[in-house]
Amino acid sequence: MTRTAALLGASLLALAPFAAGPSLAQDAASISVPPLEYTHRELANGLDVYAMPDPSAGTVTVTLWYDVGGKDDPQGRSGFAHLFEHILSRKTVNLPYGQISTMVENAGGSRNASTGQDFTNYYETVPPQYLERMLWTHAERMARPVVDQAVFDAERSIVKEELRQRVLAPPYGRFQRFVIGDNSFDESIYRRSVIGSIEELDSAVIEDARAFHEAYYRPATATMIVSGNFDPAELNRLVDQYFADIRNPDRPVPVFERPVETPRTAPRMVEAYAPNVPLPAVGVIYPGVPANHPDAAALEVMSGILSRGESSRLHQALVYRTELAANAGLGVGSNEEDGTIVATATVARGKAIADVEAALNAELARMRDEPVTAAELAEAKMEIVAGELRQRETASGRAFILGQAIVSENDPKAPDENLAAIQAVTAADVQRVARTYLNDQARVSLRYQDESARPEGVPEDSWRNPAPVPTFLTVPPAVLPPNELLPEGQRMAPPALGEARAVVAPSVAERVLPNGLRIIAAKSTDLPIMNAQLVLGGGAAADPADRPGLATMTAALATQGAGGRSAPEIARTLEALGANVGGSAGADATQMFVSAPIAAATEVGAVLADVVQRPDFVEAEVARSRTQAVNGLRVNLSQPGPLASLVLNRLVYGAAPYGAPSSGTPESVEAITREEIVAFHQRWWRPDNATVIVTGGMEPEAAFAWAEQVLGGWDRPSTPKPTVGERAGAPTGPRVVVVDMPGAGQAAVTAAVRAPRRADDAYYPLAVANAVMGQGQNGRLFQEVRAKRGLSYGAYSTLGARAEGGALIASTQTKNESAAEVVGLVLAEFDRLAREPVDDQAVTDRETFITGGFLRSLETTGGLGGLLAGAVVDGLPLSEIETYPEKIAATTPDSLREAAGIVSAEDAIVVVVGQADMFIDALRAAHPDVVVIPAAELDLNSPTLGLMQVRTAE
Repeated sequence: MTRTAALLGASLLALAPFAAGPSLAQDAASISVPPLEYTHRELANGLDVYAMPDPSAGTVTVTLWYDVGGKDDPQGRSGFAHLFEHILSRKTVNLPYGQISTMVENAGGSRNASTGQDFTNYYETVPPQYLERMLWTHAERMARPVVDQAVFDAERSIVKEELRQRVLAPPYGRFQRFVIGDNSFDESIYRRSVIGSIEELDSAVIEDARAFHEAYYRPATATMIVSGNFDPAELNRLVDQYFADIRNPDRPVPVFERPVETPRTAPRMVEAYAPNVPLPAVGVIYPGVPANHPDAAALEVMSGILSRGESSRLHQALVYRTELAANAGLGVGSNEEDGTIVATATVARGKAIADVEAALNAELARMRDEPVTAAELAEAKMEIVAGELRQRETASGRAFILGQAIVSENDPKAPDENLAAIQAVTAADVQRVARTYLNDQARVSLRYQDESARPEGVPEDSWRNPAPVPTFLTVPPAVLPPNELLPEGQRMAPPALGEARAVVAPSVAERVLPNGLRIIAAKSTDLPIMNAQLVLGGGAAADPADRPGLATMTAALATQGAGGRSAPEIARTLEALGANVGGSAGADATQMFVSAPIAAATEVGAVLADVVQRPDFVEAEVARSRTQAVNGLRVNLSQPGPLASLVLNRLVYGAAPYGAPSSGTPESVEAITREEIVAFHQRWWRPDNATVIVTGGMEPEAAFAWAEQVLGGWDRPSTPKPTVGERAGAPTGPRVVVVDMPGAGQAAVTAAVRAPRRADDAYYPLAVANAVMGQGQNGRLFQEVRAKRGLSYGAYSTLGARAEGGALIASTQTKNESAAEVVGLVLAEFDRLAREPVDDQAVTDRETFITGGFLRSLETTGGLGGLLAGAVVDGLPLSEIETYPEKIAATTPDSLREAAGIVSAEDAIVVVVGQADMFIDALRAAHPDVVVIPAAELDLNSPTLGLMQVRTAE
């Protein structure tokens, strides 16, 4: 572990143990997080290089941040920086299209990129021996990118699908990206959405892309951060070798004359409408501050008090006590040059928009008019510091903290200075910034409702900001000749690999207490944080057939009052200690988790003991949780992707326990009673049906002692431990089902075949086969659907891990018009996997990809805990964290082909959710037996979805 991590541990462990009570304020204020450690150098061409070595890391992360983002989009080309982010990842003079992704995945690494208003970044995390190769790819993209018509057309199509998937398909996507985005600023450089619009993307041409690159992408606008396991002297040599000779273009970077923002002096209301909005939403926008503003720290603390955790003011006032809203929150968004403060709430079913607005306004007024309490102040600070500790756990996390500070605040010291500023915030500071910035004369109020509520005569774009959009720069034309991919024999070969470093899995220890409780401990970090997971056998498969969602609701309610503590008291106690807690029910097990600073372990453990052993299940909490769950389900069921997954799962497993939705349906959740919850808890929550897994900075003996103190007194019932019967049932027959969702912004396409148990030997070669077909950007589905045709933002497959039969599932989303074509492509890949041999090198590459992701999971406290929990649930030995890479690596082309024999289009179940009239004719031509179910008539409680009552669409 780095010296930074060691200092983090020393600084917190030196504190006296936390105690629930008044001393919390003093303890929180005394925490000092040591600074991020880095070195900095600037090359003669202006490239900034930051090095953050960590000899104990199993990986190295290379990030390159460019000082170009959405605010630099040319006139009439909103979304262009984001489009170019895609383009620059694809092809160079020496790298064919997609080769960068291939190279990273074949190394067992991961890569991605993102665009904000102020930046575009590209990043890879790979084994240390691949450092030089990654530096070379970044130099290629900076100096020798190929921007040709094929790349331009493909990436523009993909970006449009991303917009449909992230903005048009979710019920609140338009609200967040368009309604809030367009009304957050008036004349500001940040007025336009980073993702842009389909119309302006369509209007762009390839010359725009070449001009954009020539104008903005150069060493002088770039910052490189390398973090992880590397030799600093070697890094300096490699940076000089690959980057020192890259020249900046002779022309200066275009500079936009920033318009002077006219202060908003009168409030206004925005009414917006969109398809498939299950519950109305309301919002408030106030002008904010830049990221480096002196008031930023106080505003962050104010946001925490209003919105962070279940004890926050907005959650308590709008969601918990009054049940007016399904959710409520406030966020402070800060860019390099400006910021916003946005509060939103989703109106609960049956509640009035005006009542939610009044409650939201009352809490904002209370923040202005009354000082916050010492307890609220201390809790907000503790949550911020604890969150920072978790983000600094990995080398890549620390790199991103540093990079964000550089692009947003132009100051690498900002993360540490901001934490100090947060610790110094007073109650008076919070009230002062609330009075200053929550100014109702400068607010924009928002209402967002379903399209059916739009009055006649109100235009579809009623949400648009009436202030004129500023006129932005027009980037001058490119003057340099375009690059072209060199012929294969003339291309520069990637650099040779460096020396590999051995990766050692954490040591795992276990013991069983007299009450039957199994304890597993594995130290995973030197940071003073801990993660504990409680695994209870049964899970959603133990739900009665007419009560799907019972296990999930039991887990959710366990934290809503226990041992005489009310739900708000539990939330306040844990959040003041910097702890996160939660629970959910998967198919085979219920899991509770807690994450906290080690110094708070005793106090957190006392709460956990009550939550697990002595939940109150107060009738009022049951009713409240029931209402919140139903609100959440109605939102989920209005989204094509989640709904397609639920329908597919029901068709794959039918009436068997695995077939029922683990979170239930609105109808089943409405019917759950307190008595059923109490009985379920008594039956399944018992020490001889439970395992506690402790990971993080605790030594194993300390972890055992903690777990025994918390749950060693848990009484084991005299009754036999319960079991679940057959969970998966017999495989169902193939079918093609369409759920018709008029107004859906995209169509979700899913397909599945049944697969073996996780504990079967056949699982491992099938996992490699699944990686060939649909994992990562090298998967065949991604290549065929996205890379070659631009029909989706992504297309993938997963191999479900269940104690009894799992499923291999392919999924993607596409524009409605392309749904039938994409179904054909997905089914063709099912057949291809079973029919077409995979050569040795491809098998090896996919094995490396799988094991690389597995090993990265071992680096984090939560990741290690999740892998161990998976072993427990699936009945695997704990040595699986050591032997899994070997079992994957044992796959051969023959064993892969044998395992893939279960995958075929003939046996697949296919589900499409979207606007059926846009694709049904083409789909029926290929699948005459397709069944269409109107979304309003879908019955997820029925093993047949109500298919006996519907007929093939005419």
